[in-house]
Amino acid sequence: MKKPSWLRKEYLRDIVFNADTPIGHRIDIAIIIAISISLIIMFVETLQGLHPVVKLVLEVLEMLLTLVFTIEYAARLYSAERPHSYAFSLWGVIDLIAVLPPYLTIVLPGARYMLMLRSIRFLRIFRIFRLFSFIDEGHMLLRAIGRSFRKIAVYFLFVFVLVLCLATLMYMIESGEPDSAFTDIGTSIYWAVTTLSTVGYGDITPVTFGGRMLSAFIMLLGYTLIAVPGGIVTASFINETNAPVRDGRCPRCGSKVRKNDRFCSQCGEKL
Repeated sequence: MKKPSWLRKEYLRDIVFNADTPIGHRIDIAIIIAISISLIIMFVETLQGLHPVVKLVLEVLEMLLTLVFTIEYAARLYSAERPHSYAFSLWGVIDLIAVLPPYLTIVLPGARYMLMLRSIRFLRIFRIFRLFSFIDEGHMLLRAIGRSFRKIAVYFLFVFVLVLCLATLMYMIESGEPDSAFTDIGTSIYWAVTTLSTVGYGDITPVTFGGRMLSAFIMLLGYTLIAVPGGIVTASFINETNAPVRDGRCPRCGSKVRKNDRFCSQCGEKL
């Protein structure tokens, strides 16, 4: 018996994977709207004093939306050219995350708040509305961060050692004083992190003159340290933006360009 057209893998693949077709475009937009409704439901459900009828309606809507996401994920898995590759790909994992939370509540009641992870699927909006230039900018930023990774890693290792030293010093100054909150080095490390990062919750404060002077020094030091990672990434981003054409490819989108081209034919970047 011949399968209906909507059950054929090729037809389903065009619907769920291809946003260039009219029906595929509409389906993707509908899924984005469904995700938005699901997140709104989760926000509303956390409000205090909701009427039982309202709660019941929200629960039914969430069940229906979960069914929609389950059917969509099953359709993607069924129609994919390589189901195994899709299931373990980045987008496959994201699609699975959008489906799992309601089912996990059977064994983990708090897992339903993982529904917030459905918002990751909003990234598909770049593909749906052809905002590829924004994706190129994102790739450029990721490349800049990648180039800066070693410098940032060394910087954070230095900050980590600095926090340990400052926390130990503060513990030495404050630990013997009455009414001191610095009862152990772990508490001192927590205080040093909040102070050096300029967050300053104020739940732990020094009581001695030496401790207060050290606090003031750490606060001023924090302002200078916070700017360092941003400067490293910014310098790498500028270098990435102003990078010359390498190996006959556009520095922005990586497309092939000819020797005498002044602009990239794909993204319009000036060469």
